[in-house]
Amino acid sequence: MKQNQVRNLVMAALCVALGVALPQAFHAIPNAGSVLLPMHIPVLLCGLTCGWPYGLACGILAPLTSSLITGMPGPAYLPAMVCELAAYGLISGLTARFVRTGKRPADLYIQLISAMLLGRVVYGMMNALVFRAGVYSMELFITAAFVTAAPGILIQLAVLPSLVIVLEKARVVENPYAMTAKA
Repeated sequence: MKQNQVRNLVMAALCVALGVALPQAFHAIPNAGSVLLPMHIPVLLCGLTCGWPYGLACGILAPLTSSLITGMPGPAYLPAMVCELAAYGLISGLTARFVRTGKRPADLYIQLISAMLLGRVVYGMMNALVFRAGVYSMELFITAAFVTAAPGILIQLAVLPSLVIVLEKARVVENPYAMTAKA
C-alpha cells in the first residue's frame, strides 16, 4: 500500500471518529446537531483532503457508526443523514479533483460551497421523494437546510478551508489531486 493511501485511510478513519465525537461534544446544547452541524465538518474535511472515495465512505460510516455507538442520529433521521453526508463526502472529493483556479484558498471555498449546496439538494430531494414524501415542503427544506443551519454553515466556511491549508502545510495531509493541480 502506498504511503498516500495509508495516510488517507488513517485520515478517513480519524474523520469517522470525529463524526462520532463532535456531535457528542455538542450534545449538551439544545438542537446543536441541526444548528451547528458537527457531523458535517469531518465528512467535508475528509472529502477535501482525501478525495471522493474516502469522503463518500466517511459520509456513510460516520452517521452509521455514531448511531450504533451513541444512538444518534436516531432511526428516523439516520437514512436521510447517510444520504446527505455521503453526498457531502462524494461532492467535496469530486470538486477537489476538478476545481482548479490556481489559488488554493479559492479552490477550497468553491469546492466547499459546491459540496454544501449540492449536499443540501440531495438532502431535500431524499426527504421530499423518499423519507418524508407528502409532508415535506419547500418551506421545511429552506428552514432546515439554510435558516436553522446558518451557524453551522458559517462555522464550516470559517474553519474548513483554513484547516485544510494548515494540515497540508504541516504535511499531515496532501492535496489528493496535487499532481493535476495548478496551485
